[in-house]
Amino acid sequence: MEDYLYKDERNNISKVVDKGKKNAKLAKLDYELLVYNEVKDLSLLKINLHTGRHHQIRVQLSNFGHSIFGDQKYGTRGQGKQIALWAYELTIQHPITKEEMVFTDLPDSVGTWCILKDIRDFK
Repeated sequence: MEDYLYKDERNNISKVVDKGKKNAKLAKLDYELLVYNEVKDLSLLKINLHTGRHHQIRVQLSNFGHSIFGDQKYGTRGQGKQIALWAYELTIQHPITKEEMVFTDLPDSVGTWCILKDIRDFK
């Protein structure tokens, strides 16, 4: 996905806008569908960010018509629930040794995260 995002500082929201809008910034991500649960009508996506814009994943997915479950700001599904957005893997460079460090974790398979039961061994 490639969009231009504009951050409204006063209201703490971002939105997809035309490329020519003043202060709009390019936002890029790619995604892979890992699991779709037909009963719950929920999808589990693996997202790789190429840019790090304000609320980028939430704004781009919502604009695409697939808001994140429990997203009170940009979504409509799962109102009153915790947002189903999780950083599964984080890769950083150690500030002193310059060694690449990778951290991975999945939430417990309860509540919204029960969809993970289908992919525990998928990585």
